[in-house]
Amino acid sequence: MAGKNMLGIILTNFQDSYIPELTTVRTFSSVPFGAKYRLIDFSLSNMVNSGITKIGIVTKNNYLSLMDHIGSGKSWNLSRRRGGLTFLPPFENTVDKYNTMVETIDSISDFIEHSYEDYVLISSSMAVVNVDYKQLLNAHLKSNADITICYRNAPVSRNTTVDNVVFSLDSNKRVSEVLINPRNIETADCMIRTFVIKKDLLLDIVSDCMSRCKFELVRDVIQPCVKNYKVFGYEIGGYCADIDSIQSYFKANMDLLSAEVREELFNMRNPIYTKIRDDMPTKYGLDSSVKNSLISPGCVIEGEVENSIIFKGVTIAKGAKVSNSIIMQDSIIGENTTLNYVICDKDVVISPTRMLCGIDSYPVCISKKSVV
Repeated sequence: MAGKNMLGIILTNFQDSYIPELTTVRTFSSVPFGAKYRLIDFSLSNMVNSGITKIGIVTKNNYLSLMDHIGSGKSWNLSRRRGGLTFLPPFENTVDKYNTMVETIDSISDFIEHSYEDYVLISSSMAVVNVDYKQLLNAHLKSNADITICYRNAPVSRNTTVDNVVFSLDSNKRVSEVLINPRNIETADCMIRTFVIKKDLLLDIVSDCMSRCKFELVRDVIQPCVKNYKVFGYEIGGYCADIDSIQSYFKANMDLLSAEVREELFNMRNPIYTKIRDDMPTKYGLDSSVKNSLISPGCVIEGEVENSIIFKGVTIAKGAKVSNSIIMQDSIIGENTTLNYVICDKDVVISPTRMLCGIDSYPVCISKKSVV
């Protein structure tokens, strides 16, 4: 079945607490990633590549940078008269209502109900992955499922405030049990917060949960649904990174230094789109040195860069040594500065001769527009 029979819903703010170091001034979905992308680019591009032509982006607060990045949706071919892209900001005077997914879906129920699509695909921007949602819908229909949830077999994350949701599946991929934060399990089938469900069923479940004051997606919806509905899992193959902490964010960026990972995420068949910013080519000084790094256009590199992700417009002065770090757009690294395991947000200025050093599990984070 064509992806155009699915309505896409992307939740943008509800993961802000996962990486508070980078979400003070922006939504989770607009966090920069991989030298030129934002986290929302993956879920949005996956939907577009799967033929979904109507997408609602649910926002809560701090969404100015997200709106600036998405614009009219032209970069994703979503600037159209019918369907296309719709921003769904809070409809009430207070944003306190929008703290859970059930409350959020209830708040946009009119948008969902008046859509002509029969199925709804709900996704966050947590997963950095390239996936064909048409295959997800086909698997959903083939198994005659009520709900089909994406999962991957992976180590159970411990360094996060997010609930770790683990599935037990039978030979037909039907979910028989849902565990939350299981102990003594190292590797399991872990839920990715993306699922497809028939529109009418979604509205019925949400309406019932609201009337019973049940607001948690996993505890109040998915776990009970295992007993009352046919819930199936859809395994995501290939590279997939779940961004649920600053550590996983840092690791996912560093993974891009692998050619194999880049080939899986960024391929010509299903490209990942983003907002285009035209820049001059990067200028490399005579004494500069760059090893195993991703360097965006518009930079001035006069120092040394190794195992790092450098966004557009970054200046790295003479004598500076940047290694194992993420330097975001338009930041300036002063002369004779040493950075190792550091994340610099946008427009950061590091003064000359400074030395900042973290470790791979706890990188040093410098907030946006800071001067060190």
